[in-house]
Amino acid sequence: QVQLVESGGGLVQAGGSLRLSCAASGRTFSSYIMGWFRQAPGREREFATAISRTGGSTDYADSVKGRFTISRDNAKNMVYLQMNSLKPEDTAVYYCAAGSASFTRNANWYNYWGQGTQVTVSS
Repeated sequence: QVQLVESGGGLVQAGGSLRLSCAASGRTFSSYIMGWFRQAPGREREFATAISRTGGSTDYADSVKGRFTISRDNAKNMVYLQMNSLKPEDTAVYYCAAGSASFTRNANWYNYWGQGTQVTVSS
């Protein structure tokens, strides 16, 4: 069982930056693929980025590539999302997720989810 708690969301102007954090409970954090997903009002949840168990591989949606950076610290059971050059279309609830299967963008393969943190980007 893994519990995930996100933090770091807030209101920022377009062009600004935010850093999201996700704290995970449990002794097997390093065995999970970690991902960030987001859901904007009236839209389906979408993949943003994922990181492999060791942190050696990452994957980004085209919409965030070059602006967002995912990282993890297995010693601290933490995963981070650095978001730069934020745009109004980045406004969404951001969810941290943990998966025990393959490195994937498919939300169905992620077993555990946090409650989400709101990110609002004003124009």
